[in-house]
Amino acid sequence: MSNLVEQYGPREAMEYDVVIVGGGPAGLAAAIKIKQMNADTSVVVLEKGGELGAHILSGAVMDPKALTELIPDWKELGAPLNTEVTEDRVLFLTESKAFKTPNFMLPKCFENHGNYVISLGNVVRWLGQQAEALGVEIFPGFTGAEVLYNDDGSVKGVATGNMGVKRDGEPGPDFQLGMELHGKYTLFAEGARGHLGKQLMAKFDLNKGKDPQSYGIGIKELWEIDPSRHKPGLVIHTTGWPLDSKTYGGSFLYHLENNQVMVGYVVGLDYENPYLSPYEEFQRYKTHPEIRTFFEGAKRISYGARAITAGGLQSLPKLVFPGGALIGCDAGFLNMSRIKGSHAAIKSGMLAAEAVVAALGAGRSADELAAYPTAFEQSWLHEELHVARNVKPWLKKGLYLGSLMTGIDQIVFRGKAPWTLHHSTPDHACLRPASEFAPITYPKPDGKLTFDRLSSVFISNTNHAEDQPVHLTLKDDSVPVNVNLAKFAGPESRYCPAGVYEFIKTDEGQDRLQINAQNCVHCKTCDIKDPTQNIVWVTPEGGGGPNYPNM
Repeated sequence: MSNLVEQYGPREAMEYDVVIVGGGPAGLAAAIKIKQMNADTSVVVLEKGGELGAHILSGAVMDPKALTELIPDWKELGAPLNTEVTEDRVLFLTESKAFKTPNFMLPKCFENHGNYVISLGNVVRWLGQQAEALGVEIFPGFTGAEVLYNDDGSVKGVATGNMGVKRDGEPGPDFQLGMELHGKYTLFAEGARGHLGKQLMAKFDLNKGKDPQSYGIGIKELWEIDPSRHKPGLVIHTTGWPLDSKTYGGSFLYHLENNQVMVGYVVGLDYENPYLSPYEEFQRYKTHPEIRTFFEGAKRISYGARAITAGGLQSLPKLVFPGGALIGCDAGFLNMSRIKGSHAAIKSGMLAAEAVVAALGAGRSADELAAYPTAFEQSWLHEELHVARNVKPWLKKGLYLGSLMTGIDQIVFRGKAPWTLHHSTPDHACLRPASEFAPITYPKPDGKLTFDRLSSVFISNTNHAEDQPVHLTLKDDSVPVNVNLAKFAGPESRYCPAGVYEFIKTDEGQDRLQINAQNCVHCKTCDIKDPTQNIVWVTPEGGGGPNYPNM
């Protein structure tokens, strides 16, 4: 990028009070709160998707607590929270049977009374309308591709990616240089494993003294089912089969309005077996007798995947640095025990916004927003994450011991045990050599209930400009074959839910990694799980990627 800037620059620069990178719930909540507090503050939101909501993927059951704080009359304003939860079922699955956990044995974190089954993408689109009505400028189709710094090292803003660059890195006939967006403060709300957030954590050592972040991959499908099998507001979660008892994971199945059902599977990316395929485990899960009955005579509408943060309070980085802050899942606010993050994202955006408005009001800029982490520590969000802090660490101990200890932690101690569990191993380092495991044979897809990756990617509406540089970069081209394939049996060909990575033979009979970057749904799993951390996900050309409807 720098060579093209030197050749074709300087880039056009636009000045704002606040620059927000990411048009998800955190970024939009921050923008709305800033404008509510001071309408004269200039705010811009960058969104890499072609439209707001295009890249948003979540379960989702939403706790409306933070939304009510942000926009108390959301119901009157038509927020798309249409289906209140009517029933909770938590099932333990064996290969052929399902056992329902009695409600009195469920921790409070599993209760969804007063919550709503939603399409988070549609909620985000609605939040965008509220933000624009307040005067927020929103630029969809523009990536935050580069962090800009002032001479003193503080964050100055971001630059958007260049457009029309060819595969070889040279400018094409429709080349357009990116632009610079300068802000007195910049908020980063890119979602889990944010590209720029990751750079900021390294530059400012924001993870010092913190547990490594822990992630899961969530894979999801949207179905239209037989009306006779549809129960609006029914929420089902499962553990157990098809995963083994050592691997963290489970499913969700949520009944929306309009005879639609969201079904998905989350697998913790701290799994050890390189032969495991989260995508195939999800497809296998749908064949369970208790689950498949919902999908008889049904039609699959959409598909997608996204990494989620699961480390909780112990893995939260330092939230602020000179000139900006991390909000939402870019920081890791998701409450894994509740399988919810949107309310946490909204609240974190609001807390950061309040700190920004106070700083601007005092004539400050480009310093640390210390009021933001202080306010977080005094908030209900901190209390909620504190109660949940031991759940994921316990579940890392295995399904049976983990479930027992989680029950004790959440029911007996109510999340206030006098200890905090920690972990020290990042997800990529959990993978063990393939020689320690037997390959897993997964059943072939039937094209009715279970599907292959490419037909799934097709209904995610994923598209990237064909001739652009590959956005899945390798630090060392030799590592995939010499290390990943040789030692770990090529796990990238299995952990990627979009068929991006495949090992093929050259004409000379040598192994080679082929990267089908046009398939990428931006889930970030490769950036997280690659055992050598050789794969680095960078932003593709703006507007590229999936285009999720109602996801």
